[in-house]
Amino acid sequence: MRNYLFASGLFGAVTSGIAMLRGTRDAPVTWRAVLAWVSWGITVALAIGAIVDFRRDQRGEQVAYDSPVAPLQFKRAKKELKAAQKARKSGR
Repeated sequence: MRNYLFASGLFGAVTSGIAMLRGTRDAPVTWRAVLAWVSWGITVALAIGAIVDFRRDQRGEQVAYDSPVAPLQFKRAKKELKAAQKARKSGR
């Protein structure tokens, strides 16, 4: 679980959130500040989504096709299929 909590994406999002909080604490609320916070929220959501996908991959579950882990899963499945076909041919 520690690997997920200290993943670079989540760690970077939290530290940037802390820095943004310090910078906007005494500043008036403007549309730029609102956009900055929305952007930060999206960054945190993407970091958490990546952590969830890595966890699913470790458990052997399928991830969404647009996940950064999906190409790795596809490559692994293709390799396993090729090995199974080779084993079937040599077993004849």
